[in-house]
Amino acid sequence: MGCGFCMTATMGLVRNLTAGEICDQVYRVNDDLRRLGVPGERPLTNLVYMGMGEPLHNYDNVMRSLELLLSEEGANFSHRHITVSTSGLVPNIVRFGEDTQVKLAVSLNATTDDQRARLMPVDKKWDIAALMDAVRKFPSRQGRRVTFEYVLLRDVNDSDEDAARLAALLRNLPVKVNLIPYNENPGLGFGDPGAERVVAFRKALDARGVTAMVRKNRGRDIAAACGQLAVQGQREARGGLA
Repeated sequence: MGCGFCMTATMGLVRNLTAGEICDQVYRVNDDLRRLGVPGERPLTNLVYMGMGEPLHNYDNVMRSLELLLSEEGANFSHRHITVSTSGLVPNIVRFGEDTQVKLAVSLNATTDDQRARLMPVDKKWDIAALMDAVRKFPSRQGRRVTFEYVLLRDVNDSDEDAARLAALLRNLPVKVNLIPYNENPGLGFGDPGAERVVAFRKALDARGVTAMVRKNRGRDIAAACGQLAVQGQREARGGLA
């Protein structure tokens, strides 16, 4: 999707995964966890479709994989334990909500279109107003609140004014917010806001009645955290972004 703060985006598009490849990742991780001695018939308890790519661009394969993973004859996950994340493909959001009962997460990362379009090119096609309208139309079911993901970038979208605008955007919606301190990448020009600013931003949301949690970063030490997944040399080999 070409998000400017994401190292993964520098690899460009290769192809979509098949439904079988998506499911295979789940089975492989479960097998690895069993070998490590993690108890339970199905060591993985929760799944999130996100990371390298846009799930709603690969709609048919994502839906087929969900069917398989939710099946009692398959991995037998509960729909309450699966979330699909999108950068904001408006036409497929309501369709997705009608076709399945799993949860939705929306990667927002900004509170104005000027700000978001610089970070996320998808905003130039579907702006924040269109995105919020789609979320309001997303079918609500028991236990299915929409999650908004918000990557905090130092001196870009982490001010008290940003928090106030974010709370206003989400007013009267059954949602929660995942705050993600930025995982720094060389050459992209964005920085981690720091723990103090992250806590202040969360408190500013809380004071306005917005449920917000700070996501714990994992994998930073090996460049494997959110937004850092990229194959070294692939961008150069393919001549830049696709």
